[in-house]
Amino acid sequence: MHRTRRLRKTEGIRRLVRENRLSVDNFIYPLFIEEGENVCTEIVSMPGVFRYSLDQLHNELEEITNLNIPAVILFGIPTHKDEVGSETWNDQGIIQKAIQYIKKNFPDLYVITDVCFCEYTNHGHCGVIEDGDVVNDATLINLQKQVVSHAKAGADMVAPSGMMDGMIQAIRKALDQEGFYNLPIMSYAIKYASAFYGPFRDAADSAPSFGDRRTYQMDPSNRLEGLREAEIDEAEGADILMVKPALSYLDVIRDLKNETDKPVACYNVSGEYAMVKAAAAKGWIDEKRVMMESLLSMKRAGADLIITYFAKDAAKLLNKKE
Repeated sequence: MHRTRRLRKTEGIRRLVRENRLSVDNFIYPLFIEEGENVCTEIVSMPGVFRYSLDQLHNELEEITNLNIPAVILFGIPTHKDEVGSETWNDQGIIQKAIQYIKKNFPDLYVITDVCFCEYTNHGHCGVIEDGDVVNDATLINLQKQVVSHAKAGADMVAPSGMMDGMIQAIRKALDQEGFYNLPIMSYAIKYASAFYGPFRDAADSAPSFGDRRTYQMDPSNRLEGLREAEIDEAEGADILMVKPALSYLDVIRDLKNETDKPVACYNVSGEYAMVKAAAAKGWIDEKRVMMESLLSMKRAGADLIITYFAKDAAKLLNKKE
């Protein structure tokens, strides 16, 4: 008889044969930076996640670094919004100031910037609008302005999330022309038009004022299309390829991992986080176990990097084990 349970009998043997392990080194923590002063506002639909103004950010950054989380990804909430999101390339904009603040006060923390327009436009879409839809090539020009501004401010990596055709090629060209040859690009290569983004839109004030994003984000029904998207982005110069969301797309993460030798990232998005928090608040699940099992499933599927609002909570558990 084959007795596979022999290798499950004690925690000692389970540790020895464990195939996948989570590490704090896998985590990227999202931060929402709001223009203004004395802002420290908990996001109702995302318990434990806050919007901060720069003058309230120090303690949060200190906790992140003390937990040995290596990286953050920044999302800005500006005071001024317009038709094209011009604040994204304002060298004195909120994200540019946040980058400079972090690099000055926490120089070892790796700073990634989300590169998009939805938080900065008065219509909530991810680029220039004509005839009720995002115009691809006009948006690429503005993306180039945005990444160069982020690079000049000191960003360590840029992460374009708008799903514009040709965005990686345009961004790489702009960065190289300005001398930022070594600045890497993490592409939201496979980003679905998902219902799991709802709480994020509360967090970033980025809900579309009309329509939806299905003309540029992917149809959740499609797997092979995602691999084509990622192949194009890799050919255009992406250094890291991301799948977003994570939990409902573990198959896509695994497909991508099988197809590329680039690092694979995934985004454990706001709706996935909120569901766990809400069920735990009701006493229906063990929050810590579900959190760790979910994150482990992403790692097991093939994710090398995990963007997650659970980063701090998971890091506390992992650091205890070490």
